[in-house]
Amino acid sequence: MNQEKPTSCCCVLDASTYVGFWILKKLLTRGYSVRAAIRKNGESILEEKIRNMQATEERLVVYDVDVLDYQSILVSLNNCNAVFCCLDNPEGYDEMEVDLEVRGAINVVEACARTESIDKIVFSSSLTAAIWTDNIGTQKDVDEKSWSDLDFCLKKKLWHALAKTQSEKAAWALAMDRMVNMVSVNPGLTVGPSVTQHNPRPTMSFLKGAAQMYENGVLAYVDVEFVADVHIRVFEDTSACGRYFCFNQIVNTEEEALKLVEILSPLIPMPPRYEKDMQGSEVYEERLRNNKLNKLVEAGSAC
Repeated sequence: MNQEKPTSCCCVLDASTYVGFWILKKLLTRGYSVRAAIRKNGESILEEKIRNMQATEERLVVYDVDVLDYQSILVSLNNCNAVFCCLDNPEGYDEMEVDLEVRGAINVVEACARTESIDKIVFSSSLTAAIWTDNIGTQKDVDEKSWSDLDFCLKKKLWHALAKTQSEKAAWALAMDRMVNMVSVNPGLTVGPSVTQHNPRPTMSFLKGAAQMYENGVLAYVDVEFVADVHIRVFEDTSACGRYFCFNQIVNTEEEALKLVEILSPLIPMPPRYEKDMQGSEVYEERLRNNKLNKLVEAGSAC
């Protein structure tokens, strides 16, 4: 692996998101100095944890930012070498949030382009930016070349997918235009410690249309610690490029579906017919592919 030397400072924006918080923790563990940029969404459990950490962790500095306020982003990026952009809305997704997330992504990339010290952006997106199309059931391989269809997402009111697709596309377009080094990570449904308390609404937004995802072999989940490790890996590896699908498990059987429901309980109630005994044995064809990430993790990078 072509690995960068540890940088002096990384910015995680928004550090109070579920994924952002775990990236922050992993960066500190690895010896990085971290700017925790927190959006003004009101007090949250994770924000409180970060502010408490600042009191005892000398390598952590907290900044309040508004992603619609370009200047506040610039201040948080000053003298940073990398940005981990995690723009999940803790309140979940609706039609209005789509535009806000796109504008926020554009502002973050533009601020990075204007900050000389920035070497790389790691943009946290989602599998929902790749799996939603009219013909998803007939596609053999859904991989990093795949994109969700914007008209289809709008028609079906898949606001999470629409926000992630539009914001990632906008970020890529601007990054290429401004010659900013960017890599994106597209995780499946992110689960892990206290996810139902710390990330309930984004979780439910991701799961809109879950039955269709399940039947079409594109429902997948991933542990948040692995997601954070992958974000840092694609930052540290100078050969990492483009998009990376990130998931641990594809849900394509009733047994796997039950496991996911148990992980997300009580956010998702257990179906009564499954509480005592599993029934059904149908297996849906897996369509998701993450060969690119596997190659990166095992032996290097493949664009």
